[in-house]
Amino acid sequence: MAAGAHFDDDEILGKAYDATLVRRLGVFVAPYWHRLALATTLMFGGAAVELIPPFLVKQAIDGPIAARDPSGVLPIFGVYIVALLTAFGFRYGQTYIVQSVGQQVMVDIRTRIFSHIQRMSLAFLDRNPVGRLITRLTNDVDALNEFITQGTVALLGDLVRLLFIIMLALNWRLALISFIVFPAVMLASGAFQRIMRTIYRRVRQRIARINAFLNEQISGVLITQLFNREEQSRIRFAELSRDYLAAQLQSNRTFAVFFPLINFLSVTAMALILYFGGQAVLADVATLGMLVAFIQYTDQAFQPIRQIAERYNTFQSAMASAERIFRMLDTPATIVDPEHPRALPTPVRGEIAFENVWFTYDTDAAGPDGSGLTDTDDRWVLRGISFTIPAGQAVAVVGATGAGKTSLVSLMARFYDIQRGSIKLDGIDIRELRQTDLRRHVSAVPQDPVCFSGSIASNIRLYDESIGDEQVRRAAEIARAASFIERLPGSYDYEVRERGSNLSVGQRQLLAFARAIAFNPKVLLILDEATSSVDTETEGLIQEALERMIKGRTSIIIAHRLSTIRHADRILVLHKGRLVEDGSHDELLAKRGYYYRLYQLQFAGELNKN
Repeated sequence: MAAGAHFDDDEILGKAYDATLVRRLGVFVAPYWHRLALATTLMFGGAAVELIPPFLVKQAIDGPIAARDPSGVLPIFGVYIVALLTAFGFRYGQTYIVQSVGQQVMVDIRTRIFSHIQRMSLAFLDRNPVGRLITRLTNDVDALNEFITQGTVALLGDLVRLLFIIMLALNWRLALISFIVFPAVMLASGAFQRIMRTIYRRVRQRIARINAFLNEQISGVLITQLFNREEQSRIRFAELSRDYLAAQLQSNRTFAVFFPLINFLSVTAMALILYFGGQAVLADVATLGMLVAFIQYTDQAFQPIRQIAERYNTFQSAMASAERIFRMLDTPATIVDPEHPRALPTPVRGEIAFENVWFTYDTDAAGPDGSGLTDTDDRWVLRGISFTIPAGQAVAVVGATGAGKTSLVSLMARFYDIQRGSIKLDGIDIRELRQTDLRRHVSAVPQDPVCFSGSIASNIRLYDESIGDEQVRRAAEIARAASFIERLPGSYDYEVRERGSNLSVGQRQLLAFARAIAFNPKVLLILDEATSSVDTETEGLIQEALERMIKGRTSIIIAHRLSTIRHADRILVLHKGRLVEDGSHDELLAKRGYYYRLYQLQFAGELNKN
């Protein structure tokens, strides 16, 4: 699978792959083998004890009841009660242990998936909807948990009960009569399995699509309402829901046929035993008690067959979920640390150099070295970019939309890897550094500030306990966020809602600014249109903080507003992925080139206002 590829929910895999999936699930279960071994022992004990009651019924009928001795029934009844209580104890212990192991395995799998997602590059997240990833962490893991707790050890116990050892030992003739209908049962079960294999994949595919759609629509509800698209969204959601309903109804129809068929075969087996067994009793080949016992054993035999069908349902659901989970876990990270990483010099100076950098987001077409695209291909985002930023210099990057400005920032933080050329920090290619070492010196303020559920303080320090309360307050003061924070109920303990919905855009921007300051980047500060979403008054508050932050730090400022770049030492002008101009504001205006035209179109009006 290509490194950035998304998961194909419509891909159908076979039984051989199911076996592989079970083995891979075993890796997560293996650490708890000692507890499962105890559960297996309890399972065998329970299965063995549950074979005793029908035998006791036989003994009671053929013994004291046939002899008309009521007192002889009491000891057998006592043993019967003890057998029931013992079976209950075995089953209780087995169920509790397996359920607790299943819950722990579920936590392990979810943690593994979450850790894997965090390690993936932004290209992976670009290609996989959030709703689909959430489905992996929730619905699919729940399906695996149900399989582990209900469909493994318990299934083995049911198969043990199907051996009918005790029936063969009691009377092989009656046992063979009981077995007559089992070929038909096996044929019905095989057909059921083949059908359900396809159906459950369809069900999981459709619930994943619903989750992805819901995530998009809830996140973008503002746009939906703004453009009056509620009815169209409702229609699309109804279509997805109907597809899901159709898959579920197909599953229900299959069960509606299978279970009555198994019941019919069960009743048929009972009728055969009553007919032939009754003749055996009349011919003194078998006793009445033995016939009653065989009826009970046959009923016990068909109970696990029904349960096996239900657990096969669980098994197929789990296999469909496991396919998607392991396909995601098997997707390799495209941004990885080098096998032998280099260390940055001490102290770090912060010199940045882009040397003939070519970059495209279409990694599948370009290949790792870009050889899949010609130099004139429109899919290149950056084309042969070269420039050097001395340590401590602030550089603004301007250009029309789509010129490649934001890509420079993403590449400098190594959120993506380039196809050609190199990006160096203090003379070292950033691909030769650990990502943690590189990003320790990078602090970013994005255009769309991200807030998390929790307090104001936790949003600034991001749960880094090494950043004390005093540092948090100082960062907020420098970012000019302290004034609005201290007016909030609870001040720095004020609870921020999901995505910062109870803060204004400007407040979220200032909070992101304070976060960047709190982590005190020693080398590099990246600002991605940091003031694009704030009003004039709020922008004025952060200008002083911006100037103080970039002083002495190597800074890249993606600029859309004149006020954002007035502190920059240099301006880089990008046009269609190429660096076309490089110089100061006055130098570039004097050239009357690209920057001059951008200035006239975008910045002259703002300058006049100022």
